[in-house]
Amino acid sequence: MPDSTAPASPSAAVTSPHRPWRGVLVATALPLRDDLSVDYDRYAEHCAWLVANGCDGVVPNGSLGEYQVLTPEERARVVETAVAAIGGDRVMPGVAAYGSAEARRWTEQAAGAGCAAVMLLPPNAYRADERAVVAHYAEVAAAGLPVVAYNNPIDTKVDLVPELLARLHGEGHIQGVKEFSGDVRRAYRIAELAPDLDLLIGADDVLLELAVAGAKGWVAGYPNALPKSSVELYRAAVAGDLTTALPLYRRLHPLLRWDSRVEFVQAIKLSMDVVGRHGGGCRPPRVPLPPDQEAAVRAATEKAVAAGLA
Repeated sequence: MPDSTAPASPSAAVTSPHRPWRGVLVATALPLRDDLSVDYDRYAEHCAWLVANGCDGVVPNGSLGEYQVLTPEERARVVETAVAAIGGDRVMPGVAAYGSAEARRWTEQAAGAGCAAVMLLPPNAYRADERAVVAHYAEVAAAGLPVVAYNNPIDTKVDLVPELLARLHGEGHIQGVKEFSGDVRRAYRIAELAPDLDLLIGADDVLLELAVAGAKGWVAGYPNALPKSSVELYRAAVAGDLTTALPLYRRLHPLLRWDSRVEFVQAIKLSMDVVGRHGGGCRPPRVPLPPDQEAAVRAATEKAVAAGLA
């Protein structure tokens, strides 16, 4: 398998007229058994259920999918399971890794499994400078699949500011960005500097703000528990139908805001349990929610269910 460390030239990167990352792509929670082994059958069913309920695809092996605590064999099988369940065109795996060579290998694995695109964090083992960030994205783009950048400066300490995103796009290394900075003003600057770069909503609790600012997709958390109402909210918001979107956004926001909390995995899995799906536990070092947080998530979810939003 190629293991080049030289940055790709712009001509080596992919520019795809097909944009499978558009729409509602759910960053899937990963169902675990009581012994914390991966329940692949249940995961396949979950991916199919999401698509049946209006979602456009899934993003396995993101933070919500606990990729950091999976073995390489588990991580590969999660991607293969999703592709078998709903087709590779609907699957955009996270390929984050400490090293560029490893991230490229995960991209090649995704291509071999039949995926149409991947999502990539910047280097996250240290606070990388711009040269390292560009080299990282160039290396992964050279694997041949379109790359959607994931900007999460809160966790990675590397901020893909609009000017850097424009450079990465201009050099052909990325086709979109999942924006999780929380700064909704960036949407307009990104559109000015890189009008062909697709902006994807990266945090559930700024969905409406980024949708009306021109987002082309949503890498979503809470549709794991509430897909139909979440999709309805997204479709209305991007269509500019605020009469539908704003009241729905207000009703869902007590849950959506958990997507930006440290405990987002546990919260979303708990909501899945409450609505009758399988959320279940998390692998260490994540621990269960403390009683006050569990009560808050449970109450907000039950209120959403009572309102017919599940």
